[in-house]
Amino acid sequence: MSSENASLAIDRGARIALIFALVAERLSIYYEHAQWPNEAQGATLAQNWLARRKRSLPSAERRQLSAASDDVARRIAASLSRQAGLYTAHEMMEALDPNYHSEITGALMLECERALDGELAA
Repeated sequence: MSSENASLAIDRGARIALIFALVAERLSIYYEHAQWPNEAQGATLAQNWLARRKRSLPSAERRQLSAASDDVARRIAASLSRQAGLYTAHEMMEALDPNYHSEITGALMLECERALDGELAA
């Protein structure tokens, strides 16, 4: 793999992780406060998450990834009972620690990867 391809793989992984983190935040806010963050709030969450990792993305891309995370979060919430949704949000927040692994968060990470692929295809 060339260094350029390795760089793209890292960037792709960071984008998938960002969508996952935003979905976790959105679900947590939804289940705690019965509100969905809007696109601008999601883009700000993305900027904060990236800054903690000393990374950055252009505003337009943060908004796209925020929109993708909103779609995923709403689909998850629509498919789960409140109790299951609370559990899922908790699991996702725990999984933001790279040492934490679970089957459910692995499956949700794949869903975030599909969301990224959908954004790239659009």
